[in-house]
Amino acid sequence: MHNSMNNITFKELVFDEQQILNLYLDNKWYNYTNNKEKLFQGIKQSLDVIAAYDGETLVGLIRVIGDRTTIVYIQDILVLTTYQRQKIGTTLTKMILVKYKDCLHINLSTDQSIKTIQFYKSLGFAPYPELEMICFKHIKSKKE
Repeated sequence: MHNSMNNITFKELVFDEQQILNLYLDNKWYNYTNNKEKLFQGIKQSLDVIAAYDGETLVGLIRVIGDRTTIVYIQDILVLTTYQRQKIGTTLTKMILVKYKDCLHINLSTDQSIKTIQFYKSLGFAPYPELEMICFKHIKSKKE
């Protein structure tokens, strides 16, 4: 485990397919890695991608989509497992919250693990049910 954020730098993603793939595979996001071309295209077409580096090694990223004004959607936030619990994800998220502070909505979807819920609540996010809202996802049928 790496024990310090002292060497971590935060900047716009330097597009490197192998490092990106390594980060997504390390987090077991196989839905993305099973179609690398879509993953890379999605990253390239994102509104913003801020990355965390240890030297030249990509150790985390946050990717957002949206219009900058009415909505910004945090699509992906990942940190290499060996670098987790070092405030890298927190720093990346706070960078987006500051950058888009005037945006009406900053949203995201994630799993319901206690760890994840506590993480996002600590950053000022609230689950939809607490806001008397619900989130929907379109499920493609086999015929589509």
